[in-house]
Amino acid sequence: MEQRGTVKLSLSAICGILTPIVAFTSISLAINSAPAFSWTENALSDLGVMPGVTSALFNYGVITSGILGFIFATSLFKILRFTGWRGPSGALLFSSACIALVSIGVFSENVAPVHFFVSVVFFVLLIAALLQIGIAYWFLKQKPIAAFTLTLSIIALVPWLMLFFVRYVSGVAFPELIAGVAGALWTPVVSYKLLKKATHTKCSNSKSQNS
Repeated sequence: MEQRGTVKLSLSAICGILTPIVAFTSISLAINSAPAFSWTENALSDLGVMPGVTSALFNYGVITSGILGFIFATSLFKILRFTGWRGPSGALLFSSACIALVSIGVFSENVAPVHFFVSVVFFVLLIAALLQIGIAYWFLKQKPIAAFTLTLSIIALVPWLMLFFVRYVSGVAFPELIAGVAGALWTPVVSYKLLKKATHTKCSNSKSQNS
């Protein structure tokens, strides 16, 4: 059972590392295939309805990254379970954000108003998850990762607040990018911690069996 848990932890960590790589590679390729795309006038989701290969690159990319992120999120419940309700609720928020990310690719912009709803839900849940998990890490006395997570939640939130009060761009691609980058920075860091934990557990089990 312990070996199965270690394998699951390693798989979750690998999925977490792959999540931002898949997401940003597909989005970058989609943008490169769409000369009409503008960071100030478009939303990233506009890529999902553009002709040619652009829509496939974007939609399948976010679907795949959402699935990978959800697999990664399954292990968050395990490592944050010692924080009372805070950790599990943060893990649930992150898992739900991943489901919303998959939905963005499944229900592209031409499926209104579903697409708008799942897009808003994704960014709200992502920011809320980072905030809640940051607080959970603080209660675990893991202050460096707590500060890192809370800082990223603020970085993800500020461009949206600025857009609400001052319409500094006509589109939403820029705040979407900043929030996405915040998630993309956080996920591999926590995945690396998971991978170290899995490796340490595996080594400890091997020593126990050899002794």
